[in-house]
Amino acid sequence: MQEIKSCLLLIVLLLCFSSTMLAQNNAGENQNLTPRQQHIVTISAFTAKGDLTRLSSALHKALDAGLTVNEAKEVLVHLYAYCGFPRSLQGINTLMAVLDARKAKGITDKIGKEATPIQNNGSKYERGKKVLETLRGKPENGPKTGYAAFSPEIEVFLKEHLFADIFERDILNYADREITTISALINLGGVEPMMQSHMSIALNLGLTESQLMQILSLIEENGGTKEAEVGKQVLSALIKSIKK
Repeated sequence: MQEIKSCLLLIVLLLCFSSTMLAQNNAGENQNLTPRQQHIVTISAFTAKGDLTRLSSALHKALDAGLTVNEAKEVLVHLYAYCGFPRSLQGINTLMAVLDARKAKGITDKIGKEATPIQNNGSKYERGKKVLETLRGKPENGPKTGYAAFSPEIEVFLKEHLFADIFERDILNYADREITTISALINLGGVEPMMQSHMSIALNLGLTESQLMQILSLIEENGGTKEAEVGKQVLSALIKSIKK
């Protein structure tokens, strides 16, 4: 009789554990982007598009919601690596105009923390390589292939500047930077392989499929129907490849 009771107790405990784990998994899968992250999506999307009128409106809303000036500025600085100096500088000019307009209305926006100076004096290439390995969740071994083999200089630029100089800055975390990057790539168009690569990185960093779908929904709601549809196809292909 005692053995039967023990077995029944073990079964109950296992069922409770399974239910808890399922609930946690479903909660993670259904988790939404934070309001802050949603504002990063719209700022990135309009900057990449060069839609400065809507960018101005998005910046006003983001600042009203508590995004700091330095966070907004960092998003725009980050974007130069993905959509070029012209789009990034136009975005920064738009932010400056928004801040001037708000100041004229007596609005005082929170500046936020400054970037912590990077103390690591080691090889930028090795630092960038380590950051990229963290983002991808796997070591970078073996001979160079593709663009890295054909144009080794640009591979060095990517490691030293993008993944060391930029990604090591601490105003935005890695997830914020990937949300910024993905939102820009979706709106640039014609860069599906890079989009899929960064979606994969986002999943590795802990963002969920639902959160990536929310990025696409926000872009669709803000006039990027065609771009969002392409993004959905890329995400669907990525998820299928992961589940194989």
